[in-house]
Formats: sequence, C-alpha cells, structure tokens
Amino acid sequence: MDRHTAEPTAEALPGPNAKEWVEYHTKHAAPSEYSHEFVWDITREADGPFVTDVDGNVLLDFTCHIGAAPLGYNNEKVLDKLQEFDLVEPMKIAGQDMYFGAGETPESSDVPGSSHLMEKLCDVSSQYGMDTVFLSNSGAEAVENSMKISYDNTPQAKYGFAFQDSFHGRTFGTLSVTRSKEVYTRHYPELSGMRMVPFCDDRGCSPDTCDCGFFAGEGSRLRTMLHPKHGHINPEEVAFIVLEPIQGVGGYRFPSTEFMQEVQDVKEEYDIPLVVDEIQSGIGRTGEMWASDHYPIEPDVIASAKALRVGATISRSELFPDEKNRLGSTFGGGDLLSSMQGVFTLEAIEEHDLLDNATTRGEQAKELVRDHAPDYVEDVRGKGLMLAIEFDTPERRDVVVQEALKRGLLTLGCGSKTIRLLPPLDSTEREIELGVGIFTDAIAAAK
Repeated sequence: MDRHTAEPTAEALPGPNAKEWVEYHTKHAAPSEYSHEFVWDITREADGPFVTDVDGNVLLDFTCHIGAAPLGYNNEKVLDKLQEFDLVEPMKIAGQDMYFGAGETPESSDVPGSSHLMEKLCDVSSQYGMDTVFLSNSGAEAVENSMKISYDNTPQAKYGFAFQDSFHGRTFGTLSVTRSKEVYTRHYPELSGMRMVPFCDDRGCSPDTCDCGFFAGEGSRLRTMLHPKHGHINPEEVAFIVLEPIQGVGGYRFPSTEFMQEVQDVKEEYDIPLVVDEIQSGIGRTGEMWASDHYPIEPDVIASAKALRVGATISRSELFPDEKNRLGSTFGGGDLLSSMQGVFTLEAIEEHDLLDNATTRGEQAKELVRDHAPDYVEDVRGKGLMLAIEFDTPERRDVVVQEALKRGLLTLGCGSKTIRLLPPLDSTEREIELGVGIFTDAIAAAK
C-alpha cells in the first residue's frame, strides 16, 4: 500500500469476517466500549492514515487511535529507525526498578530507551523549567502520579480543584476529578476534598460575556472560593488545580485566553501547583508540542501519554518526593520498544517540521468543512490537527459518524453532539482533501 495513492474501498461494514471476529472476541471479553464496527487486520497492508480490515476494506483513519498513533500506521518516519535494530529479549524492561543501557555510554548508544525518552521530554518542556520525569504505563497513571506528587509537596493539603466536563482517567483517583459522563463515575467512591468549577468553552469568553458561571462578580468562581475573607477554602490546603488545556472527551472544548489567564493568576497568587493533562492534546497534536503553549499558563506538572506510547509525569525536581520508593512501578514506562517509539516520534516531529504541518493541514481542514457545512453544523473549531465539528443534535452527530464509516472514513464522537477528527500529524494536502470530502458527503447524507 502507498499512502500517496491509496483510496478508501469500503463495502458493507461490518463484513462477515469482522462479525465473526467480534463474536469471538466478545465471547470471553468483559463488556467494553467500541467506537467502530470494523476489525483492523494487523497482518494486512496499512500506511499512514490508511488501514485494512479483516474483510479487505481499506479505511481512512481520522482517529489515530484517539491520538495514540500520532503518525498513523507503519509510518516510515518511525518504522525505518526501528528496523535498524536487532532487538533481543527482554523487551519488557522494569523502567523504574533497575537501570539499563545499551552500549558503553548513553551518548554512544544506538538504542534509545527510557533514559533517552526522559531527556527528550525535559528538552521539549524546558520552557516551563521542567527537568524531571516519572514514567508509567498509561495516561491515568500519569495523572494519578501528578496528583500524588502534588499532595506530597503540600503535606497539609485537603483539597484539589478540577473542572466540569473534564476527563482524566478511570482509576479511583482520576475519576475523582472527572466530570464528563456519569457512566464513568456512577457508584464509585471518590477522594475527599475535590472541588469543581466551570470550564469556559466560549473561545471569546471574558468576564463581561461569560455565561457558564466561571466568571462571577469581581473575579471567578475559583478565586472566590479561595478569597481570604469571603472564601471557604484555605489556599494553603489546596494540593493542585488539574486542567485539560483543551477538553477531550468533554467535547473538544477550547477555552478563551481570559479564562486561562485567570487560572494562571489564581495559581500564581496562591502558589498552587497547576497540573495540565496533555494526554490527548500533547505531543504536537495542536501545532505546538503542548496545547499549554497556546495559552498564558505556566504548568507545574505535565501529564502525557497516548502519542508518547508510555505514560509520563513531567515536572521540576523540587516537586518530586526525595524519599526512595515513594513512587514506583515495576514496569514503569512500558517496554523498551515503547520507549524507542516515544523517542522516535518526538524526533520525527522535530526533523519533519510536523508542528508546522499540523497547523497548516488543520487550517485547511477547517476551511474545507466550513465551505461545505449546512446550517445544522453549529461550529467548526480546532487547533492544529485536533479538530471538532459540532452538530445541532446528538442524533445527527451519530448519523454522520455512521455515514462516514459507510464511506470508509473513521471518526469519533465526543461530548454530546460533537465529532472529533484526529488525522496523522504528517497528513498531506491530498489526505486532508480526501478525508474531508468523505466527511462532508457524510454530513450531507444526514439531512
């Protein structure tokens, strides 16, 4: 398969083989969520955004596994480097429980591992003074460890702040700061002391125009709750403010500059650590390395995963506990291959100017959708290749997802009536035209 000439060739989905695979899988699997009625065939051809299913259908994937495969499938920008190595077992390296190397010195090593990945992460986060990383296996662990080091840094802490419609993971700790869908949290116990404030999703929101409730009176709900005279929470007892710079599961909600400035001002005034959840928005997805780079905030901790292939909690050394084994993970950072892929992904973003490409292709995609959008498309928004199209009803959104799939385009819903598009960071002009053309046809079919 050549991504430069490939075209979607979707027949009836799901096909007979896919149905058999799904039946076989669900016979013993715990009930779970599945976004698509297709089964990717890992033995067949795939290249960039194009993938083949078990019935031979070729699909154009504008989900990138919800951002976890930032360069799509079999991308030579990563694959060519991986193929240079004759790797041996054990591939699964205990990332935090022992040191490991490949060769005499780190500088001379041809095999980048978790140590090299941590160095790269500090390099791309140096604008925030970050110099220390704890690797883990998932985004939930990355956020959980962000919360843990914040509590450790504030022994007297009783509270943490998060935002309405947020999603931070599925562990008990991260669910305690998740407020996007009731199905995620129903009947589960929560950490005490978590406080929620509104998230302004009006990109032009200001104190004068705010109607979500964040800005109120002479300040914000956040500021009022911490006010020395009128508030009811002692700022010295707050461990963290945790924030998605751009909300993902909650509906690809892009905040205003004034909202972010108020969060930053409160954080600075009361010296509260700001944890940013960049699980979905980070690693170049928005045209900057971190979505935080678009806004007037100074994160104290960055939680990353998905596109990185491993979980990572990134911060300054003074925020991490000194006590040995205070944080730990037998297989922290996943396996050696995952660490290598993380390094090579970061290198590809730099070497191939993929931040600029994401910005350019994202603008192209938004313009094409807007040019063909009927009245029932209420909003087209995005930064880089983190794109969202909002419809007038949830039902119409769901129809568009299905109509796109019929035509060979994979998309994902988020929020209540929004579709997110996540093309690969190295998408070409042709691929954006092709994918958006299918997408607008699907919109037209949802009359």
